[in-house]
Amino acid sequence: MYGTIARHRRLTVALAVTAALALGGTGCSGTTKDSANKEAGKAVAGSADPNAATRKGLTVAFLPKQVNNPYFTTSDNGGKKALGQLGSTYKEVGTSSGTDTSGQVSYVNTLTQQQVDAIAVSAQDPGALCTALKQAMKNGISVVTYDSDTQADCRQVFVSQASAEDLGRTQLQLLAEQIGGKGEIAILSAAQTATNQNTWIDFMKDELKKPEYKDIKLVKTAYGDDDAQKSFQQTQGLLQEYPGLKGIISPTTVGIKAAAQYLSGSQYKGKVKLTGLGTPNDMRAYVKDGTVEGFELWDPAELGALAAHTAVALESGQITGAEGQTFEAGDLGTFTIGKDGVVSLGKPTVFDKSNIDKFDF
Repeated sequence: MYGTIARHRRLTVALAVTAALALGGTGCSGTTKDSANKEAGKAVAGSADPNAATRKGLTVAFLPKQVNNPYFTTSDNGGKKALGQLGSTYKEVGTSSGTDTSGQVSYVNTLTQQQVDAIAVSAQDPGALCTALKQAMKNGISVVTYDSDTQADCRQVFVSQASAEDLGRTQLQLLAEQIGGKGEIAILSAAQTATNQNTWIDFMKDELKKPEYKDIKLVKTAYGDDDAQKSFQQTQGLLQEYPGLKGIISPTTVGIKAAAQYLSGSQYKGKVKLTGLGTPNDMRAYVKDGTVEGFELWDPAELGALAAHTAVALESGQITGAEGQTFEAGDLGTFTIGKDGVVSLGKPTVFDKSNIDKFDF
């Protein structure tokens, strides 16, 4: 585990982050898994036994939004470690681009044909994977989304890094405090279609409607597509377009690091505030040199571990994804499934000079 963030482990409600979006994706006619899965304890639709034995020897495939992305490397390694402890096998597949939705669809289809037991996927697009994921579930494969969700009927459980509302509102609150409650701000997001990014941004905008933020104006949302160079360039472009900009929120680990890199070597260092979601290891130097006052995140290794435990609990018949069901996730504790099959890891933690050296991920 890459650091422990204190949180309440038992969560009885979670926020639904799905919306009515167009269905997309490519179907797959993969071979149906052997019915022995159900005989071994996998839940039949609508039934669950929280006391069922945990199955071993499963194969759980992780499909992140982008392989070789430090955030997902940490997250998926957390899943790998958890699966090893559970006596099951981990595999990772995925594209090197954070926007290759057709590539993600192809990987889901291939995993279905390979008859893996479960898939944990971070969706690049909320609708594009639906047809393929539904085919996987039809073939007896458990489907968990983590970090970024798809539509609720296209998976069984979404493992959320924290409540979407908490993440969206707290990022805006952090920046408002840093800029003294006044000035123009911008958002540097990842892909324009990223479910999690858009949900957090919606809550930022809603928070901004409160009277205490009347002197803050959101002037633009830019997209860096989780590409370091593009995010760097987008930061430069924002400051050229809005020379009076007071702050930037970047709710993506790639984006906030790229923005910090630009600000640290520019005339705007210490003048334009930057916050968002980042990892302590990526942001440590920028916090210590004064480029960034504070930012937040969860422990991505714990997120991956919870996704692994959730997949195994589904395959073991301990849960089906129905609201109110509970399951054990090892050292992480006991979790309760909330509305629309959402499980939340916990509240985000703010990292600053006072605590950043206590974490290593």
